[in-house]
Amino acid sequence: MEDRTWEFLIVGSGAGGATLARELSTRGKEVLVIERGQREQRIGTLKDSLRFFDFTKVKTPKRSQEGVILWRTLMAGGSTVASCGNGTPCLEEELADLGITLGQEFAEAAQEMEVSPIAEGLLSEGSEKIRWAASKVDCMMELMPKFIDPVRCGKCGRCVWGCTKGAKWTALNYLDEAQIRGAEVLYNTSVEEVLIQNGNTKGVRAVGPQGRSEIRSDVVILAAGGLGTPVILQQSGFKEAGSGLWVDLFVNTYGTTEGLNQLHEPTMALVAHQYHRTKGFILSPFVNHHPMVRLMEVGPRETLRSATRLTGIMTKTADDPAGRVFPDGTVSKPVTPADQARLDEGVSIARDILITAGADPQSIVVSKPQGAHPGGTSAIGKVVDKDLQTALSGLFVCDGSVLPKAPAMPPIMTICALAKRLAKTLAA
Repeated sequence: MEDRTWEFLIVGSGAGGATLARELSTRGKEVLVIERGQREQRIGTLKDSLRFFDFTKVKTPKRSQEGVILWRTLMAGGSTVASCGNGTPCLEEELADLGITLGQEFAEAAQEMEVSPIAEGLLSEGSEKIRWAASKVDCMMELMPKFIDPVRCGKCGRCVWGCTKGAKWTALNYLDEAQIRGAEVLYNTSVEEVLIQNGNTKGVRAVGPQGRSEIRSDVVILAAGGLGTPVILQQSGFKEAGSGLWVDLFVNTYGTTEGLNQLHEPTMALVAHQYHRTKGFILSPFVNHHPMVRLMEVGPRETLRSATRLTGIMTKTADDPAGRVFPDGTVSKPVTPADQARLDEGVSIARDILITAGADPQSIVVSKPQGAHPGGTSAIGKVVDKDLQTALSGLFVCDGSVLPKAPAMPPIMTICALAKRLAKTLAA
């Protein structure tokens, strides 16, 4: 590797990195993808997820200094493997204001991922009852657009642990296409910093199974995610990187409802968008089925409650960019008073819906604040320009870290669209 110079070097194989690899290799470009994790062969259970989620040594999720749970994976395909399969564009207006229009790229991604509203037949009785109950409190629950094949879906409810049926699109689909077209992937290798010579990008310094090495390229695209990319940038001298962190804060509201549950459906099967623009949050049916996960997010009481009688609704908010990723990878992410107010309002509506659906009012509990879409730490206009290039010639960023604000919406399609746009620029 040290003796070869690559045309394009991509750090990370999630939504941004895998899309870039596919698009560039399709155009005949020479591409190397460097991935910190490995290509997981076993997914679909909580035990499997302990290998690829960013957990501490005692097998608990990564948290901010303030205690916010931070969900992310360190694996080939990135967090798309553990996503709920939601195919909704976001931040279209905000990006257009910055001179970035993605209509064509969104259309391409939607066609390739086969995005469509979830099939009615995949809804559980619990979510059907939630949709009915929501309508009674003037909340409109709609079918969530998904990149999930309804024929192959097994309705196991384990989307966030990886789909064993291959029903869900993930970035691995694009990564596989890239490799067929000649791209190479280097697994289990962490990038420490960007190599710079005379004000130009010259590659990266990385650590892998064979030790530390220098991998050469005049064009490097960082796609290591909202928590990973700013660490590399700061270690490379970009002091402005790392600030402005948002994570799309969310909480889950649970209630015991006799005879109803959400066990057998893709997660987040429905969504209420009506509060998004005016109040800054969305609502969606969601239950963490495994009691040990609910122990992490709620407390010991949840290990005694059976998921066969559990219904739940997620409140996800566009949180304030008040966090920071530090050069050593530690994270500060507070819940601001404005964040808490939005979450509280969403929880109030979720509580009304669950009780209307038949949940015991005394059983209602709310999880601790969590985040699963870290971004903003290399934002457009702050660290990169509208072409996603940094101030350093040949160094680009393409992941959630470039997004200008918290979307409170799944960002996968927007990141893929940005990567498609960037690939066209780089290949021109």
